[in-house]
Amino acid sequence: MKRRDFIALMAAASSCAWPFAALAQVPTKRPRITYIGGSGPMPSAKVTGAFIEGMRTLGYTEGRDFEMEYRWAEGYLERLPALAEESVRRGSDVIVVANPQAAVAAKDATETIPIVGVLLDDPVGLGLIKSDARPGGNVTGLLTSVPGLPAKQLELARDLIPGATRIGLLVNPTNVSDLNQRREMETAAAAMAVTLIPVETRTPEELDPVFPALARERVDVVIVLRDPLFFTQRRTIAAAALAARLPTIYAFREPVDDGGLISYGINLPQNFRRAADYVVKILKGAKPGDLPVEFPTKLELVINLATAKALSLTVPPTLIARADEVIE
Repeated sequence: MKRRDFIALMAAASSCAWPFAALAQVPTKRPRITYIGGSGPMPSAKVTGAFIEGMRTLGYTEGRDFEMEYRWAEGYLERLPALAEESVRRGSDVIVVANPQAAVAAKDATETIPIVGVLLDDPVGLGLIKSDARPGGNVTGLLTSVPGLPAKQLELARDLIPGATRIGLLVNPTNVSDLNQRREMETAAAAMAVTLIPVETRTPEELDPVFPALARERVDVVIVLRDPLFFTQRRTIAAAALAARLPTIYAFREPVDDGGLISYGINLPQNFRRAADYVVKILKGAKPGDLPVEFPTKLELVINLATAKALSLTVPPTLIARADEVIE
């Protein structure tokens, strides 16, 4: 074969092979996971990091095996429906929601895209699932509470301040979860002959007068309900509680890490890591309606003794002995 004919043959072969090579190089589409949070990126960094860690532990690395998008309400829960609708328009493969209100918004926006709730509360009552064991539909996930937890928090308030009879309650009336917690708390308070003093706040701007108002009411201790607004503003709330000299109990440990006094509730990062297991199962073909809702397996008590000292409060030794962690 002459050199000129050889070059022509190779050129023809190259031109035929090129489309197949190009096809082979087309990357496969990575699934898109959308996270809808009632808080903001900075206050939620620890828990969203736990979710990404959980995905990585299961062999799924962000940017290689899936794409992650975030939508934030920044404590303004009225933004959640629009965030959910945007997530659906952009074609999410799985939607992960951080609170019951976001779960309701996502469920209203889609009946087909799988939804994993990290902190569900009364999902049957809210119409999100049919039952804990067989959710049905497109929603599943993990619960944020166990039956009787509000009563336990009231007991904790009286253990912290023996003889306490007036207990302040920080409530966001726009959050369906807060309303459920408040009802349970009122039932428990009636049984204990304790007077609840609820103060409602809907936005960050409404927080400023809360603790001065509770101080004027001469409450003995304050309980802050589980709520994205209060989680977002936890440093502001902790500082306001300290300024008003009011011992305050929280549902999660993160406010205590940021200067709050005491918390009793679930471990948030643990729930977020477990949520990754649901997402991976769904990406592998499982239907959310077939995945049972998971109950919390452990509640933790965390006490900040530095804050207690700043309040000139002596935490009972029996309470310290029960704590899972004491921050000196």
